[in-house]
Amino acid sequence: MATFSFITTSIFDLFKIGPGPSSSHTIGPMKATFDFRQRIAQLPTEVLARATEVHVHLYGSLSATGKGHGTDRAVVAGLLGWQPETTDPDELTALLKDPTQTYAVGLLNVGPQHIHFERKKYDSPFANTMVLRLTDVVGETLLKEEYYSIGGGFIIRKGEPEAKPGSVSVPYPYQTMKELKAHLTVHKLTLETLMLANERAITGLPDKEINRRIDAILDTMHRAVRRGLRQKGVLPGNIRLRRKAPILFQQAKGLAQTSDSFLIFLNAYCLAASEENAAGGIVVTAPTSGASGVIPGLTYLAKHHFHYDRATLRRGMWAAAAVGFLVKHNASISGAEMGCMGEIGTASAMGGAFLTECAGKSIEAVEAAAEIGIEHHLGMTCDPIGGYVQIPCIERNAMGAVKAYNAFLLATAGTPSNQKISLDSVIKVMKATGRDMSTKYKETSEAGLALSATEC
Repeated sequence: MATFSFITTSIFDLFKIGPGPSSSHTIGPMKATFDFRQRIAQLPTEVLARATEVHVHLYGSLSATGKGHGTDRAVVAGLLGWQPETTDPDELTALLKDPTQTYAVGLLNVGPQHIHFERKKYDSPFANTMVLRLTDVVGETLLKEEYYSIGGGFIIRKGEPEAKPGSVSVPYPYQTMKELKAHLTVHKLTLETLMLANERAITGLPDKEINRRIDAILDTMHRAVRRGLRQKGVLPGNIRLRRKAPILFQQAKGLAQTSDSFLIFLNAYCLAASEENAAGGIVVTAPTSGASGVIPGLTYLAKHHFHYDRATLRRGMWAAAAVGFLVKHNASISGAEMGCMGEIGTASAMGGAFLTECAGKSIEAVEAAAEIGIEHHLGMTCDPIGGYVQIPCIERNAMGAVKAYNAFLLATAGTPSNQKISLDSVIKVMKATGRDMSTKYKETSEAGLALSATEC
């Protein structure tokens, strides 16, 4: 993956609102086909008049586990002009229920028979590749684009010029935690002040609007938790997995005066958001949809149990974002590239940083919590049973949050500067581990727990 000389990702690109169950398999493909639709609309009238079909070819884990992740529906949704942040999840779920139905794409008709889940090798720099072709009645290609879904709902179009160093000017450029901490020391800044200043430069938004949008992200996360705590029954798919969050929540309330209730509440909140994601509900990528239970669960706990106010929660979100940025730019948040350490590992690190920043601890403690969070997820495979974001994904969100809380405790015990491993170092190890990991353990459902599908 290309690494820019400094980080210019917006917090609103890292935390994105959209439908589950997968940011790389649902949100990314929806954005890609929406972009392709826009490019179709720009074709000359005489070319568009000849167009009859759209062919979508999926490779890598998109082809291996795409149907379980809702990729087929997401592809059609994008071609219909739907976008993740405004999509009705019920309408999305209803797509392709009837295999004979066709869908109007401007002047075209595209049916599900043109979405190909092919398991063959393709020369691509990324694990999740999509090739889209617009053809005429005799099959001649009128428009062809290649897209890569690189995790967290981020996509790259082949041939699109990459951002050049300095093309976006930020007041405090950094690409490592070491550089970020240097700015804080030299300029005597808080982490929030630095992140806000860079965000203003990236988005052009005033502080008031940035804060409003962060609050909206938190509200969306917490709505997912509340929905998940109420919903009962079986999740979509062949596994027939029953929701567990409402039961845990009731148990936690019944044990409110015991020492275990705190952990049961946290587990319930994380499972609730993650089960909503598995059901195709509206969630927030944090940093991915597959890991969209960790940060929502922790922020919900911080609000309702620690009673942190909005300003404190926002401050914590900036710490979480800083960690997410560092992983995304120096390794990857994609399960197809890093295994589950790229998703849950990053989310756990972000969660540890969030809790530490909310508690008013030093930047050294924030770094230590994030490092511990990643360190103890190194090598974690991504092996979803049946290609669904359910087993082991849902419980892994709860486990990732518990590890985040423990990382916070470990990072704030004693002197954080005594931590021997830096965040930058463990991210390098994470990247190397992802490269060494067999592809069958990276979101393809070809090994690990995925082979236990016959027992479910």
